[in-house]
Amino acid sequence: MPDIRIGYGYDAHALQAGRPLILGGVHVPHECGLLGHSDADVLYHALCDAMLGALALGDIGQHFPDKDPAYKGIDSGVLLRNVFELVAGAGYRVGNIDATLRLQRPKIAPFIPQMRRNIAHHLSLPVDRVSVKATTTEKMGFEGEERGVSASAVVLLVN
Repeated sequence: MPDIRIGYGYDAHALQAGRPLILGGVHVPHECGLLGHSDADVLYHALCDAMLGALALGDIGQHFPDKDPAYKGIDSGVLLRNVFELVAGAGYRVGNIDATLRLQRPKIAPFIPQMRRNIAHHLSLPVDRVSVKATTTEKMGFEGEERGVSASAVVLLVN
């Protein structure tokens, strides 16, 4: 019987004018982007935390501290790939992913297929093992008030 692990990740970043909005490795046209030490890709960050959590390896901040200049402005795809290498090194593979982005706007449905392909590429998965959904919060909370974006992810790891 295979050893399976389930991990959950969550991340949120504030929106700020003048920064690019990068979600799932996709540059989404918008007047604001996410504020953070890296490129602030909340979707990739939630996925990193889900995989790290599944193996009880801490969180993204422990592995890639925001005080370390090496990670200033880094493409979060690099972080995702590094976490995936930890997962593979521990003898696990990703079974599937289910992720949700929360933001009032812009509408990102047209960008979701590319996000899924990007994640599948980084994690050596078929695209049909990667689910990315988006929702608004009906103008409630920081996402609905367009002050930030959040993401959550669940990952199944199989040994």
